[in-house]
Amino acid sequence: MARNVRALLVAATALCCSSQAFAQSQPNVDEIVVTARRVEERLQDVPISITVYNQDQLSNRNVVSGADLATYTPSLSTNARYGGETATFAIRGFTQESFTSPSVGVYFADVVGPRAQGGTPGGNGAGVGMFFDLQNVQVLKGPQGTLFGRNTTGGAVLLVPQRPKDEFGGYAEGSIGNFDMRRFQAVVNVPLAETFKVRLGLDRQVRDGYLRNRSGIGPDDFGDVNYWAFRGSVLAELTPDLENYTIASYTRSRTNGTTGKIVVANAPGCRDGVPDRFAAPTPGSTASYLAPMVCAGTLARASAQDYGYWDVENGHPNPFLKIDSLSLINTTTWQASDSITLKNIASYQEFTQAQAFNVGADNLTYQGLPFTWVGVTPARSLNNIDQWTFTDEFQLQGRTSDNKLTYQGGVYYERSGPLSNWQGTVSQITTVLTPAQTGIPIPVFTTSSCSDVANYVCSNLNSLGAKAIPSILQNSLTRYWYRNIGLYAQATYKLIDALSLTGGIRYTMDRVSGEGGTRTVRITNDTPSFTCAAYPTRPAPTGEECVTSLTQKSEKPTWLISLDYKVTPDAMLYAKYARGYRQGNIHVSNTVPVGWGPEKVDAYEIGAKASFRGAVSGYLNVAGFYNDFSDQQLSANLIPDGTVAGASPSQVIVNAGKSRIQGLEAEAAINWMGFNLTGGYTWLDTKLESYSPPSIPGYLPPTTGAAVGGELPLSPKHRITLTGTYTLPIDESVGRVSISATYTYTAKQLAANDSPIGWLPSTNLWNLNANWNSVAGSPVDLSGFVTNLTNEKYPVFVGNAWNSTGYDSLILGQPRMYGVRLRVRFGGDAN
Repeated sequence: MARNVRALLVAATALCCSSQAFAQSQPNVDEIVVTARRVEERLQDVPISITVYNQDQLSNRNVVSGADLATYTPSLSTNARYGGETATFAIRGFTQESFTSPSVGVYFADVVGPRAQGGTPGGNGAGVGMFFDLQNVQVLKGPQGTLFGRNTTGGAVLLVPQRPKDEFGGYAEGSIGNFDMRRFQAVVNVPLAETFKVRLGLDRQVRDGYLRNRSGIGPDDFGDVNYWAFRGSVLAELTPDLENYTIASYTRSRTNGTTGKIVVANAPGCRDGVPDRFAAPTPGSTASYLAPMVCAGTLARASAQDYGYWDVENGHPNPFLKIDSLSLINTTTWQASDSITLKNIASYQEFTQAQAFNVGADNLTYQGLPFTWVGVTPARSLNNIDQWTFTDEFQLQGRTSDNKLTYQGGVYYERSGPLSNWQGTVSQITTVLTPAQTGIPIPVFTTSSCSDVANYVCSNLNSLGAKAIPSILQNSLTRYWYRNIGLYAQATYKLIDALSLTGGIRYTMDRVSGEGGTRTVRITNDTPSFTCAAYPTRPAPTGEECVTSLTQKSEKPTWLISLDYKVTPDAMLYAKYARGYRQGNIHVSNTVPVGWGPEKVDAYEIGAKASFRGAVSGYLNVAGFYNDFSDQQLSANLIPDGTVAGASPSQVIVNAGKSRIQGLEAEAAINWMGFNLTGGYTWLDTKLESYSPPSIPGYLPPTTGAAVGGELPLSPKHRITLTGTYTLPIDESVGRVSISATYTYTAKQLAANDSPIGWLPSTNLWNLNANWNSVAGSPVDLSGFVTNLTNEKYPVFVGNAWNSTGYDSLILGQPRMYGVRLRVRFGGDAN
């Protein structure tokens, strides 16, 4: 850590001493406007810890997904286990597990992201195609549950698109880069009349994957990019006091998805660096069979053929990730009087995802045929996720004539349901049947090799070389319905001119119901047969589809009390207390348990914000926080204990945790003679204080990603970001030339407690950017960028399959990426 800080100081000093300059391209902090409290306010006047990026800053950092955004934002992390397109956010240690509701709400144009729950994780609304033609991105830290609908215990990420403008203009931009990256953007703004304006945008990007597949099975690479994004917005000023703003957007992505890289196996010769607490696999277990196969296969080949860091092996014959997202948003605003504003925000969204992938990232062979531990494929041409979402929010905003009291209140309503009859997956599963289950005196290793798994065209394999023992597939079908209602009010009263008290309350009523289940498909003599998967802890399934019906209801109040004091017009102190709440949920196709209740958090925060002007200008914002978590929703791994026939490894959610999260945040900027230095630092201290695992028949006690007394996942203790930008002192007729460097340090962090590679190492990432705007006085901008300049090798998550399979994999971060951009501006944007 000390070495990294010294490197930072040297780099900063070198940039600071770059001599004279005359202009800045960085925004003045006094000009930054945010909507963190659902109204437009100056950033420095809002008693909330916020990080803000404008579109230029996003482009310079090559941010095209939520995973990219987290690289540069203190306190913000992502769970990228299933790839960047389906990554979910974590703020200040508040994480989202698979199948839980988000802890961080993602809002586009004041509307929360669509529901995305199904057979595979679906992200939380910040995928590709969302990060172009934006006014800004705001990262709000800490519970925001009073003014924002649904779940925001960790915070919220607000994506604010550019609105249609009064004059004709726009731009066209092309980018090329390594890995055959090609990107094209175009935006046009057309005022069809004085009170009727239209803005249209397109974003198209393709890029080869950075993970090279060495197996010869499936695609040549993973981690590729291939999407289209369209957006159209219309602003109609119907009267001087009434406007209607409509946004329609559609995103389509077609990629190979991602895969992990197996790096360790629980077998002799492949346990280098494995701590002693991770014992050898139990004889006769699935892990005792698979670990030696991986050691003698994948890991031996990687060593003998000198695989590179980003070389992987894939055993799935046809992996893919297909995502389609449609959004329609309509906002009507009526300025009823000088002091009263009424607003209605309605939206309709659709989200579909079809994904086929290898859960264990393995490439196994048995009797000369390939197979996998668990391979997931959409069932019968269905989608893994297939959901529509409708929301409507009515707001009233007002103030008294003396401006001492400002207030707002509203009603939020949300419904969500399945687009089609079912969404579902088929999973190939490798298991070991014990003598007690088969009557055969030795354990039987059973799996399948499938040419068309979605339609059960498979041959079974087992350790006896016979077809008497069936191999097993699991066919899971689900459909979910959500209803969410929220009533809220919040007001700020000026006790004196410099001292304001804010109070707010929200009452939320949540209901989720679902139908679905899992059919066991047994392949005997290459012929499938179907039975319902039944376990002691779940209701008996019925019908051909093995349906179980479940409902989970929860309703809770949340609130906020804050006090802020303006020491001077440019300096503020604040303190606040908030109650956060995340709804319970269900997973109908899982084995056990089938539902979990809500969690809550009490959050305390104090902070200060100050800005300064003059020859040296800038700002300094600091915050300290303490969060008390109870009934925490934890992801737990279940391993069969051999007492229940057909029980298989499973991931479940349990309300079993109590945690505390505390920390400090600081963000600052300095502008001096053409040089701009911005930085952020987060210290995070998390602890799982207690864990009470439920007793589940047929399984060992469930294990979580964190240990009692240890840190919570995805919560690095230290995070530093530093960006230095220098604008060259040249004549304006030449244009504006700036160069910048960004450094990000992330301390080691826990990904999975029950894996020998469960700690992600610290990272030091450098990015460079050079811009030549208004080239020779023309409306042309030229840019070059490099991300991960030093080509650092680093993982972003862990497969976490050690206990089930006896081996584990890493999800790898991106290598060095570089490219150039050329933008041509026209109309009003040409100036």
